[in-house]
Amino acid sequence: MDIRLLYLDGCPHVSVVEVRLKSALAIVGRGEETIQHVLVETPEDAERLGFIGSPTVLVDGTDPFATGDEHSALACRMFSTPDGRAGSPTVEQLAQVLSGDVPASG
Repeated sequence: MDIRLLYLDGCPHVSVVEVRLKSALAIVGRGEETIQHVLVETPEDAERLGFIGSPTVLVDGTDPFATGDEHSALACRMFSTPDGRAGSPTVEQLAQVLSGDVPASG
């Protein structure tokens, strides 16, 4: 599994997403997986990488939280969670995506 964490320098949510990703990987029995960090610095990088805001999680090249209406942007990103909008998906949302159970969006 290829897991990439795309982010802007100084994004306050990157560390939260990383901790939650590691927890989710442990839950689904894939704790040995490596999370690749990718710094996005230019609009061209954002376009090329499918980056729609910081942080963006790509699993095997796909953003499971994208709805399809977004455009590439050097901006902060918010996610829909059971508790409302947040700067990171929940551990449970990430675990669902990583296990292949439920495709997430938003």
